[in-house]
Amino acid sequence: MGEVIEAGLQSIYVGGGKVNPSRQAEPYEMSAPRENAMTEADVQAWLSANLPEWRLEDGWIRRTYKTNSWKGTLMVINTIGHLAEAAWHHPDITASYAWVEVRLMTHSAKGITDKDLFLAKKIEDVIQWQPATETDNSLEGTPKDPRFAYIKYD
Repeated sequence: MGEVIEAGLQSIYVGGGKVNPSRQAEPYEMSAPRENAMTEADVQAWLSANLPEWRLEDGWIRRTYKTNSWKGTLMVINTIGHLAEAAWHHPDITASYAWVEVRLMTHSAKGITDKDLFLAKKIEDVIQWQPATETDNSLEGTPKDPRFAYIKYD
């Protein structure tokens, strides 16, 4: 049995180790029905109650994380990338030397859905995790020494 490989605007059917560009690929179908966007008021209320550092702006929910260096910026980007890929919901990311902005919106709904909120919550929980502040684990967290700092926690 072959597989379909997406290549730009073309789909290529790969079967038995041979590429057959004449075979049409079947269109990809989403497993869940299309979602409806939430109202602006509902998004604002949810963010206020659950993610106060996030904001609704220009149809996206957004958060900027401040880092201590390019190394920290790359660590934040890679963390967000891993979580987004695992969730199969992909944000827009803008970055510079000492900051990362993540933006979420469900394009198919043309607005914010629970998918965006759940992913934002997971991103926030992982990026802001500070093991040393928890009483129920023995992980130390990064030393207070600035040489080891990679993110500026809120």
